[in-house]
Amino acid sequence: MRIKRGKARLKRRKHILEDAKGFKWGRKSKLRAAKEALLHARYFAYRDRKKKKSEFRKLWNIQINAAVREYGISYSKFIFGLKKSGLAIDRKMLSDLAQNAPSTFKAVVLKVKSALK
Repeated sequence: MRIKRGKARLKRRKHILEDAKGFKWGRKSKLRAAKEALLHARYFAYRDRKKKKSEFRKLWNIQINAAVREYGISYSKFIFGLKKSGLAIDRKMLSDLAQNAPSTFKAVVLKVKSALK
């Protein structure tokens, strides 16, 4: 008996074009262009999910630096003092404290300054 592949091909095409919905020009409607566009899109999505983490860390570092400069200390000395004092607070939390709870952040900075002396 002969096996025909029409249904499988149409199903595969349908899923590829559904994934390519919203792309510009022929990349949303032409199968070959859609496949290639999806190949690149998935590569960039995977890469940038990893990249996003380092970008946020850079942002937190900048925010912490700006906040600790008000207390007359540099970012690098602050981080060194943080490790020396034994406080286990990550950069995301420090940045959040600096923005939303300045009094708590001030207490942390004072504790770090005392550990540095």
